[in-house]
Amino acid sequence: MKIKTANILLCTIIFLSIAIMFFIAPIPQDPHYHQFADQRHLCSINHFWNVMSNLPFLLVGIYGLWRFKKINIEHIASAYFCFCIGVILVCFGSGYYHFNPNNYTLVWDRLPMTIAFMALFSLLLHERVLSNPKTYTLIPLLIVGAASVFYWDWTESQGRGDLRFYALVQFLPIVLIPLILRLYPKRYFSSGYLLWAFVFYFLAKLLEHFDAIIYQTLGQMSGHSLKHVSAAIAVLLIIHAIPLHTIDKIKNADH
Repeated sequence: MKIKTANILLCTIIFLSIAIMFFIAPIPQDPHYHQFADQRHLCSINHFWNVMSNLPFLLVGIYGLWRFKKINIEHIASAYFCFCIGVILVCFGSGYYHFNPNNYTLVWDRLPMTIAFMALFSLLLHERVLSNPKTYTLIPLLIVGAASVFYWDWTESQGRGDLRFYALVQFLPIVLIPLILRLYPKRYFSSGYLLWAFVFYFLAKLLEHFDAIIYQTLGQMSGHSLKHVSAAIAVLLIIHAIPLHTIDKIKNADH
């Protein structure tokens, strides 16, 4: 498929998704969302494993910052740095939420996840889609992502919760990233690692959905706790999608 045709396809999907959002009734937060299968209190920590299973995000995020400290290309480095910081913050935000699950703490779970999502999307846009390296997408995407979380929080405070905007921000990258990997030529990043990352992210969503069934089956670990581990593996694969030997190529290509 030609690049022009691929661009039209992406723009069409984005436009239609936004248009459809306005025809869907407001979606309130499900009050049962906070009722996770594993409610155990261990070592003075509420919902122990749902909290502690976020530690891999901290480790992987720090590893990502260490591994790519050599990157100094603005549009690559800034998005990548923001992605790793977002992943690190997921550890603390998600841990805070799971210690006391409610709509207020959920804001601090969703905000760092959105930061990481938007930074990753910006990174892939620059790596595959955008031909002009001076096109800056990170800040606009971060603003849109944060706005979706704060808008949902505001609507909940008004008694008319609306997740549509947040759902759109989460849904679009999940749809567009595989298309971008399929439709646009590879420059530096490994498509294999990125596709496996997508597989582990999809697995994380399945583990989340079957939280109670998995907990009943395994007895000691719930689907939601395993979801965190699977998502952290996805992040690790994304980090390794940029081989170290290509960093100098990225530098040379941009100068």
